[in-house]
Amino acid sequence: MLSDAELDRYARQIILPAFGGAGQAKLKAAHVALVGAGGIGCPAITYLAAAGVGRLTIIDHDHVERSNLHRQPLFTDADIGAPKAKIAAAAARRINPHVEAAAVVRRLDAGNAVDLLAGASLILDGCDNFAARLAVNRAALALRIPLLSAAIGAFEGQVALYEGWREGSPCYACLVGDDPDRPGINCAEQGVIGPLPGMIGTMAALESVRALTGWGRPLTGRLAIIDMVERRWREVGVAKDAVCPICAG
Repeated sequence: MLSDAELDRYARQIILPAFGGAGQAKLKAAHVALVGAGGIGCPAITYLAAAGVGRLTIIDHDHVERSNLHRQPLFTDADIGAPKAKIAAAAARRINPHVEAAAVVRRLDAGNAVDLLAGASLILDGCDNFAARLAVNRAALALRIPLLSAAIGAFEGQVALYEGWREGSPCYACLVGDDPDRPGINCAEQGVIGPLPGMIGTMAALESVRALTGWGRPLTGRLAIIDMVERRWREVGVAKDAVCPICAG
């Protein structure tokens, strides 16, 4: 049930015919696990909390550094050295007191991913570590939890939804393979323009709300690519790999 305060808070969403009170109730009942409270995580946490997702679990082992501040606006100079997950969870609760936000200050890896992600309605992965992304994908598949994957680099971002346990639906490894030793490029090496993570993180939050409540066409099996050098938005299909070591068969 939504309280009077919640009905007032979410009135502009509830009035949408495709969303309505039923959509808001689904959000309140939902639990999103966010892997990473960095460039993608900060805007995603902000808008998921504001939209009324009932429970957020924020998983990040990292601490705030000064170099984060140009693209991670949940943090300030006063937060330097503090755990990102704890600062982000406190910010989510400050944004919306109706939201339960928990911080997990741990490094997610292949050994603990299932335990950390179990019970979520949806996983939003915005981490910048390739091995961790593969561990998240394996856990999402084992737990049968939709995986909203978002990534950024330089002037480009990508967002996709994976449900690899479903017939004909790919998992993340169908796109990138499953080699944890594959070299990844992070923001420290490649750089990133400051507002780009805000765009991609907000889009990830929007697609998460879509997946949780059922309006419109979800990004399942589709990769949205945003190139801000040329200001081009496009989508490409991601095929299920018949020999994928993670989801085939």
